[in-house]
Amino acid sequence: MTPLRGRLTNRSRVIDETLINLFEPSDIATTVSAARSITRDMGFEKNRQFLIASAVSELATNILRYAGRGQVIIRIIMEGEREGIEVVARDSGPGIHDIEQAMQDHFSGGAGLGLGLPSVKRIMDEFSLESSPGVGTTVTALKWRN
Repeated sequence: MTPLRGRLTNRSRVIDETLINLFEPSDIATTVSAARSITRDMGFEKNRQFLIASAVSELATNILRYAGRGQVIIRIIMEGEREGIEVVARDSGPGIHDIEQAMQDHFSGGAGLGLGLPSVKRIMDEFSLESSPGVGTTVTALKWRN
């Protein structure tokens, strides 16, 4: 399956990294709390903190809903003078059979509203999704502070 890729860069330097393993619903709250704390400490405006936390919540929820377990990695990155937060959500679940369809508003592979992944893409500055049926899914999303 062809991955959906944004313009995520490989020239970034990782400043700090937090890894959260997801096994149960309470891990979603832990992940969202970590995202809020990191974005606050980075100096993101409150409305951006909320939006980034919403995107992280969606990614973590999708992992538990569709794969049963996985992990979210939250990184503080630098590229030149720019600082950003990169979120990598990955699982070894069933994968997404039709990425193009999954990125359409109101399409849901389950009981959701079908707004999750398209919303994450809109919230973040850069977005990449790679998935293979039977292998799993990795979503990488990045929001620049400046």
